Amino acid sequence: MDTIVGIAGKHDYGQKVTEPAVLVIGLDPHRVPGPWDPTPVAVAIEESVRRFADSGIDATNCLIGLDGSDDIEAVVTNALRERPWECVLIGGGIRKDEEQLELFELVVNLTRRHAPDAAIAFNRTVTDIVDAVVRQLARRTAGGGRDSS
Repeated sequence: MDTIVGIAGKHDYGQKVTEPAVLVIGLDPHRVPGPWDPTPVAVAIEESVRRFADSGIDATNCLIGLDGSDDIEAVVTNALRERPWECVLIGGGIRKDEEQLELFELVVNLTRRHAPDAAIAFNRTVTDIVDAVVRQLARRTAGGGRDSS
């Protein structure tokens, strides 16, 4: 989608434009139990990494496992505390599955606590991660800062 081009980040003392910092919190497709092929999701995540870079968006993935190998609260908290984020996207794997409701609540509340000024974005599918972030960054740019909607 061409609307990605031209989303500007924060200005550093009026001298230069920095890339907007975005944290993408999602499930690591290789660490989700079940009889399924994680390859299409992993490929789509890699494509979103490329699209973020091509769009001038500094995105970091925080991929968590459901296989018991992560202290999910610690992993997400550490990622949220890493730096100020302009946008945090909470992926559909966390949000859409009713069995993950408590995980979704945890991630939303950690985001509110540790990144209170970040816009929160939600994607529809693994292929529209960048579009969801751009949508929220555009709203913040148009609104002059923190999204009030």
